[in-house]
Amino acid sequence: MPRTITVTQRGLTLSLLLWRAYGQAGQTSAMLDRALALNRALAAAGPILPLRASVVLPDLPAASAPRRVVVDLFS
Repeated sequence: MPRTITVTQRGLTLSLLLWRAYGQAGQTSAMLDRALALNRALAAAGPILPLRASVVLPDLPAASAPRRVVVDLFS
């Protein structure tokens, strides 16, 4: 479920906000595209988010477990 955050810091960008909310998983172009789709007015505001703006953050995509190759050195 998307959550809403109010911007309380000057000089904050959407990508930095996604990084702070989700860490490395928030630093993808797909997450930035989803956030801009949820917040259409933010693109018109410029790269720096205005103070007291409400930003709806998207949910993280469902993570599939990465495949691991197991190497047996003793067989």
